Amino acid sequence: MELAYQGEITTPSRCGRMDQGCAFGNRPVLMTFDGDLLETKELTINHELYFVIVDLKAQKNTLEILNRLNRCYPVAENEPERKVQELLGPINKDIVHHAAEALQRADAQELGSLMVEAQNKFDEFAVPICPEELTAPALHHLLNYPSLHQHVWGGKGVGSQGDGTAQFLAKSAVDQDETIRIIENELHLPCLKLTLQTGPKVRKAVIPAAGFGTRLFPASKATKKELFPIIDQDGIAKPAILLIVEEALQAGIEEIIIIVQKDDLADFQSFFNTQISIENYNKLPPHFQEYSRRILEIGRQVTFVVQNTQEGFGHAVYSARQAVKNEPFLLMLGDHIYRSTTNISCARQLLDSYQLHGKSVVGLRLTPQDKIANFGTVSGVWIEPNSLLNITEFAEKPTIEYAHSKLRIPYLPEDQFLTVFGQYILSPEVFNYLEENITNNIRERGEFQLTSALDRLRKNEGFQGLVMDGTRFDIGLPEYYLDTLVNYHKPG
Repeated sequence: MELAYQGEITTPSRCGRMDQGCAFGNRPVLMTFDGDLLETKELTINHELYFVIVDLKAQKNTLEILNRLNRCYPVAENEPERKVQELLGPINKDIVHHAAEALQRADAQELGSLMVEAQNKFDEFAVPICPEELTAPALHHLLNYPSLHQHVWGGKGVGSQGDGTAQFLAKSAVDQDETIRIIENELHLPCLKLTLQTGPKVRKAVIPAAGFGTRLFPASKATKKELFPIIDQDGIAKPAILLIVEEALQAGIEEIIIIVQKDDLADFQSFFNTQISIENYNKLPPHFQEYSRRILEIGRQVTFVVQNTQEGFGHAVYSARQAVKNEPFLLMLGDHIYRSTTNISCARQLLDSYQLHGKSVVGLRLTPQDKIANFGTVSGVWIEPNSLLNITEFAEKPTIEYAHSKLRIPYLPEDQFLTVFGQYILSPEVFNYLEENITNNIRERGEFQLTSALDRLRKNEGFQGLVMDGTRFDIGLPEYYLDTLVNYHKPG
């Protein structure tokens, strides 16, 4: 069992199918190999894990160890060889898969215990096959060194074992440093630090803002609806797009990609990238002067993508493909703003869920049946009742009859359904599905929509829905905009 390893994996050539947990690029990976077949699966963790790799500065004959292990295959001729087959077969599989589960829970204490168990099993089952190389006095002296125990959850040998390399799982970053200090200063052995990081980080957000705002005409002729003013909870009047961008940045997003029409680009750039005139700047009170500078700082994290033709929500999202590249991304609607009912923002709730589960996820809210014809609606199976859903169907603006027939979800009231909240975290694979629709001119209601691409993503990768602790405010219709003006700034 390998819990933290970088480089080539060497194994007995006839040992058959084996599972091995490794770390590549500071990410944990579960590897399954059987002869020439090699499968890898990246594991997602929600807390960092702190390993120490130690060069024992001793000697071992790896070729001899592997030669002895190879003799146990394909048929065990005695009890020690049978035990090796058991060790490298069911025992190894059981420990590695329990370790993978502990990794994904970031249960460091359990992982450390499994490392100790793996070493003990190896000593019991494998050492008799090659005692000259596997008794490993240097390794066991290190593993049993008393002053290390308070700083580590566990330790074991690496690779084919013997007096080559050892690894420890430290209890914290501070303990990791202390483990290295003890080993280097007291035992005079060189160490490497290996920290397994949390799984794929969402760095970018996409905000479509290229629509005309037909339902808000003629106000939308004067300015984009995404630039309409909203009174924030701090009492400051802000354009809606700034509220959305601020939420994304505060949640940890590093780059904001706003999709705009060519004719509107100058207005957005002027807001985010151009300081007001010195005459007007000097008229501002000090706290607004500071906020004016803050907007320019935000602007350095904003990128604009021009959508030359407006052919639907899916087409707008696809326009950001080159800017997003091959990364998961946060998608937020340009005419919706969000307010959490907890101290964790709505965007941060989704990011935390994605970090924990590693699957595309959409925010959901409970909606009465007489409203669902206006929204995307989902069905699914609860992973965590009334909180996290494994989505089994996306339906765009369904009828009440269809919803009662196909979209019922256990534990919800008969007249309530789960609709899309307006925030998503999406795998970059969604761009491939959107491209297929655009290339083959597959439209829904005359436009390229996102829903069918989401359903493809669901079928191929899985898709989760998170019931949000928060409220969505729509500014896309006059009556909704009025409600937002009246209620958004009020305490939740």
